[in-house]
Amino acid sequence: MNTEAHVWAPIKIAIIDDEAPIRRALARLLKSAGIGAFTFSCAREFLDDPIHQQVDCAVTDMRMPGFDGLELQEQLNRTLPHLSLVFITGHGDIHGSVRAMKGGAVDFLEKPVDGDALLPAIRRAAARSRALKASHEERVALERRYAEVTRREREVFALVTSGLMNKQIAADLGVTEKTIKVHRARVMEKMGAKSLADLVRKAERLGAWSADYLKTASAAR
Repeated sequence: MNTEAHVWAPIKIAIIDDEAPIRRALARLLKSAGIGAFTFSCAREFLDDPIHQQVDCAVTDMRMPGFDGLELQEQLNRTLPHLSLVFITGHGDIHGSVRAMKGGAVDFLEKPVDGDALLPAIRRAAARSRALKASHEERVALERRYAEVTRREREVFALVTSGLMNKQIAADLGVTEKTIKVHRARVMEKMGAKSLADLVRKAERLGAWSADYLKTASAAR
C-alpha cells in the first residue's frame, strides 16, 4: 500500500443538499481551496453514483426530502464505515446534532455555512477517512496473508512473537530446532515480515483484529 499517495492525493468531497444555490456556493468554495467537489441533490443520487466510494468526505444537509442526512449516515456506517461526514443544517436541531455526532460525524454546522469553519472540518474529515481506509486495507491484507499460514506455522508464529528462542519452541512442540527454523522462515515469508520486530508488530495487529489468532496464540503458550 502506498501510504504517501493516500496523504498527498487531492481531496475529493461530495456535497449533498436539496437546495441548488447552496450546492453551487459550496462547490465554488471548495474548488477555490483546491478541493474537488461533486454535487448531489439527494442522498439516493449520491449512493447511486459510483463516486460515493471514492470521495474522502461527504458534506450533507441534515434535513432532505425522503432519505435524510441521519439515514444516510446510518447506511454509510454499514457500507462505508471509513467515510467521514460533515453535517450542515438550516435548523437548530439539538437532538439531530447529538445523533449525528454519536454516529461519528466530524462536525455539525448551521447554515449559512462559514467557510472558515467548513474548510478545516472537511480537511479533518478527509484525513480521518483516509486513515480509517488505510487501516482497513492493512487489516484485509494482513488477514489474507495469515490465512495462508498453516496450523503448525501459526503455533510457531505465536511462540516466536512471544519472545521464545528457537530451541525453546522446539522443546515445547517436540520437534527439532532445524524444523522450527524452517517454519519460522516460512512464517516470515508468508507474513511479508522484514524482521522479527516487524513480525511482532504484525502479530500485535492480528491480536487486536483476529479471534483466530488470539485462540492460536493462547493455545501455543
